[in-house]
Amino acid sequence: MKILVTGGAGFIGSHLAEKLLESGHEVFIIDNLWTGKLDNLSKIQNHKRLHLVVNTILDESVMNELIFKVDHVYHLAAAVGVKKIMDHPVETLDINVKGTEMVLRLANQFKKKVFIASTSEIYGKHLEHDLSEDDNRIMGTVKKRRWAYACSKTLDEFLALAYFDEKKLPIVIGRLFNTVGPRQTGQYGMVLPTFVQSALLGKPIIVYGEGTQTRSFTHVKDVVEAITRLMDEPAAEGDIFNVGNN
Repeated sequence: MKILVTGGAGFIGSHLAEKLLESGHEVFIIDNLWTGKLDNLSKIQNHKRLHLVVNTILDESVMNELIFKVDHVYHLAAAVGVKKIMDHPVETLDINVKGTEMVLRLANQFKKKVFIASTSEIYGKHLEHDLSEDDNRIMGTVKKRRWAYACSKTLDEFLALAYFDEKKLPIVIGRLFNTVGPRQTGQYGMVLPTFVQSALLGKPIIVYGEGTQTRSFTHVKDVVEAITRLMDEPAAEGDIFNVGNN
């Protein structure tokens, strides 16, 4: 099978590309290297079934060509990390909203199945410890930029479900919780690598608030296993799944 991974040079995308190659697929990656790195692909960069395109997903002619030639699309490209979102709010909304709209529109044109990577951030200020996919969402004020990411990914979900309901486009949505593992960087505010880096440098580990917060940390290989299984499961089409540990 030929598979496109948007954001494939990123933390999760690079692990997904490895998994797909190991499974015998031909893999196409598009990444603008805004947060992704070529080093993340060092293990597979010379693989005969890997094709890398360094470009933005907002380039419609390139995306048209890529989506036309593949069977499945894993759409992971997004502006992520609190610092990145705070510093670049316009780019965040462009990539997360316009980019996803283009992926879905072209996938519908060529009738290609799509996985949409969403986030636990869409639950916002939800205070319950256990989160169901059907739970209500509680968002913060639009005057705080950090909520731009959560709201943009929420719109992605609405778009994907609309294409499924109206156009019968096969889609699967995965709400990824705190994914951790090799190749993750704390450069954009990711909590675990930030803690590790501070510890290695002998710096204080900063915890905000009262320190009673909890997070669902999940190893990247478990996340990749989950989303590939979801794409292989016909019953998952048109639905949303939390992807994290208990």
